[in-house]
Amino acid sequence: MSKISRLFKKVNFKIRLFLANELKKSDVYADFYKVNMGKGIVITGEVFFGSEPYLITIGDNVRLTHGVTFHNHDGGVGILRAKYPGIDVIKPIHIGNNVFIGSHATIMPGVTVGNNVIIGASSVVTRDIPNDVVVAGIPAKIIKTLPEYEEKVLQEAMYIKNRANPELRKEEILKTLFNK
Repeated sequence: MSKISRLFKKVNFKIRLFLANELKKSDVYADFYKVNMGKGIVITGEVFFGSEPYLITIGDNVRLTHGVTFHNHDGGVGILRAKYPGIDVIKPIHIGNNVFIGSHATIMPGVTVGNNVIIGASSVVTRDIPNDVVVAGIPAKIIKTLPEYEEKVLQEAMYIKNRANPELRKEEILKTLFNK
């Protein structure tokens, strides 16, 4: 493929990504990077799929937020290539169903994330994550179960009726929080 052809493909990808809504961005990423994506994926902002995106599998009903990064290779082995020509460490990444990955979280090579998982913002996931947990930190660790998270959220939650209209949503939030 020529340099001009690659440039055209990249520009076309960026335009399609810019024009896509949160529900359609996954189709654009899947088409361009060949990431294996399930149904109902929401992508807010820009996500980075690394150098082997075709080794990433993402389940159904997953939300990827801005700055999430997938690394499925160990770039550090590059300093060993003079001694071991061609050396590489490359592993697939699997994300289960019903997963939320917070902004700027990093998923490392070989990780499998279970179903019904919340990954906190800026976490670095270096190990497999079981089902039904909330993880956060560097490296990411289980901080609570999903039922514990649910209990906490239900104590703090507000129920917004006007989710589709930004002005009415803002008015409702301010009224609820500040009794205005």
